[in-house]
Amino acid sequence: MVELSENMNTKKGASTVQTAILVVAVGGLLVAPMFLYPIFLMKLLCFALFACAFNLLLGYTGLLSFGHATFFGGAAYFTAHVMKEWGVTPEIGVLIGVAGAAFLGLVVGFFAIRRQGIYFAMITLALGQMFYFFCLQAAFTHGEDGIQSVPRGHLFGLIDLNDPSNMYYFVLALFVIGIAIIWRFINSPFGMILKSIRENEARAISLGYSVGNYKLGAFVMSAALTGLAGSVKALVFQFATLTDVGWHMSGEVILMTLLGGIGTLIGPMVGAGLVVTLQNYLATSDFPVTIITGIVFMACVLLFRRGIVGEFYASRLGKKLGF
Repeated sequence: MVELSENMNTKKGASTVQTAILVVAVGGLLVAPMFLYPIFLMKLLCFALFACAFNLLLGYTGLLSFGHATFFGGAAYFTAHVMKEWGVTPEIGVLIGVAGAAFLGLVVGFFAIRRQGIYFAMITLALGQMFYFFCLQAAFTHGEDGIQSVPRGHLFGLIDLNDPSNMYYFVLALFVIGIAIIWRFINSPFGMILKSIRENEARAISLGYSVGNYKLGAFVMSAALTGLAGSVKALVFQFATLTDVGWHMSGEVILMTLLGGIGTLIGPMVGAGLVVTLQNYLATSDFPVTIITGIVFMACVLLFRRGIVGEFYASRLGKKLGF
């Protein structure tokens, strides 16, 4: 009984620490536009949400997808198209992008979850490449030119998102909503079952859980939240291109998640922040950004096997906080 009580207290302490860090981070983001370029901050938020959504699948379910750019870029295309051609309001455009990504997640997940390990990863990669070539040929995507000059419109018909300040806080609000959904999802009974599947799938099956349905549910949720990030990105930069659906985008989000620490809520945000910052501030230098990113990744693999945040939890907070 004493040991059980201690475990409950340590888990509560762990949750409190994570919540405190997130509250401080959101507070910092509220005033960040006063010190940093808003477009850079919005890009960081989009990719942080993308990485967190991907981590929902990899870190909490144990499924490695090589085709998550399908949902990120697909949602970007859907939102860009309806905003430019149909003239819908931003909130409707984002909802359509999220719904489209969720549908793609349902289709891809239906086929992918029937296999495990490397076979699962290869199926997601193959289907992702199929979607890439679809986007290359489809009329509404405009091929290699992409969809450009996407209007941001007026939120609820009232708030002009062409104003950088309004756009930033709109992106921040969606980011907070997305992270809140992920937090609630992983701390729900559904999330607990996903963790049990990650740890021992055979035992989860023996307990009577329909593992396939849980995996598919996690896949669709991850795809929908990835779509939210992709839709917002299309509004921020006002275009959607083949870069958003390419395999290298899937590789980039894997890198972000591993750098920050899989299976942690904050880790993917840190990894995304590191990669986006390197890309932003080294873009004008003569030294290739990919080489710097590769060196950072190798250093983290050698020194921080659990990722930056994962290693921090293990070394600083330790078992007393249940990490």
